[in-house]
Amino acid sequence: MSEDVQDQPAGAPDDAHNAETSETGKSSGSVVDKNKRQPLLIGLAIAVVAIAGLYYLYEVFIGSRSVSTENAYVAGETAEVTPLTSGKVAEVYVTDTQPVRRGQILFRLDDADQKIALAQAQAGLEYAKRRYGQALANNKALAAAADASSTQIGAAQAKVESTRAALAKAKADYDRRAALEGSGAVSAEELTAAREALASARAAAQEAKAGLASARSDANSARRQEEAARALTRGTDVATAPEVLLAKSRLAAAELDLKRTVIRAPIDGVVAKRTIQVGQKVENGTAAMIIVPVGRLYVDANFKEDELGKVRSGQTATVISDFYGDDVVFHGKVVGFAGGTGAAFSLIPAQNATGNWIKVVQRLPVRIELDPKELNKHPLRIGLSMEATIDLTSKN
Repeated sequence: MSEDVQDQPAGAPDDAHNAETSETGKSSGSVVDKNKRQPLLIGLAIAVVAIAGLYYLYEVFIGSRSVSTENAYVAGETAEVTPLTSGKVAEVYVTDTQPVRRGQILFRLDDADQKIALAQAQAGLEYAKRRYGQALANNKALAAAADASSTQIGAAQAKVESTRAALAKAKADYDRRAALEGSGAVSAEELTAAREALASARAAAQEAKAGLASARSDANSARRQEEAARALTRGTDVATAPEVLLAKSRLAAAELDLKRTVIRAPIDGVVAKRTIQVGQKVENGTAAMIIVPVGRLYVDANFKEDELGKVRSGQTATVISDFYGDDVVFHGKVVGFAGGTGAAFSLIPAQNATGNWIKVVQRLPVRIELDPKELNKHPLRIGLSMEATIDLTSKN
């Protein structure tokens, strides 16, 4: 037991020493950890400050020099192909996605009706020319009739003079016999005959005067008819007569309708949305297909309203298409701004005056015209997504 008592005090200092050593190790380890974390925190702070500085420098020297948006799409002024005459589709020479050149035949209508109308118009022109010749001959006939009526005036005038002389003679005979009535030198029968002759001479004189007036009226009417007929042909010939010109215009319309049975491409482009088939009856103005001018497309870039303060027409722009990727960069220039935002022209515009209002940043379409040479080298299609960047430092 004494040995156990003696061993107990000897072991106690060893435990205390071990505990002290353990505490010292822990404290020194925490100091080491703190010493390791401190450079990391300092490095992290420096990195954050450096990133913030780089972002500030980018915004000041690079970001403020341009504006970009991914809300951009390819657009173009498409050409709608519509026949300008009615008929049944006889042949269709193109299909969707097919490239066509301006003037290339797209489809053809049955032209039987148009050929009949053309033949009628040609006959109408010949008829109008003959009618004009007839009018000229009628003018000559009316002139001859007017001249004949004029000669009748002279005959009527001579008759008036003759009846006037007869009236004077009959009056003289009657006056002479009337003066001898009481002397018995003239019988009652002679006096009565003289009186009847006088009355007959007066009637003949009145009839002659009426005939003269009628002849003058007939001559005047004939002359007016001649003038009216000549008014239709005065200053014209068979090539410039109104009836002939009207017939020529109808012939030209018939020829145009026949020509319009062959429908050609109005522009260079690619066929899209073909809606006609062989045998289909189409009316004047029916949409048959659309031609997309792939060589004259543009980009509508929808920029936020707070990005457009420094954007001006004429500034240069670069455009990247999702279709080709970053390897192909299109170059263009700003040609104008839309007349309103997309919300303003939507089917149901926002009613901000109702009180239920939340401010939303609006976007305004900006049109960017692309380089035709680049479009020919790398064709685009309407509706493709684009990423547009406008250089604000470029001259405008």
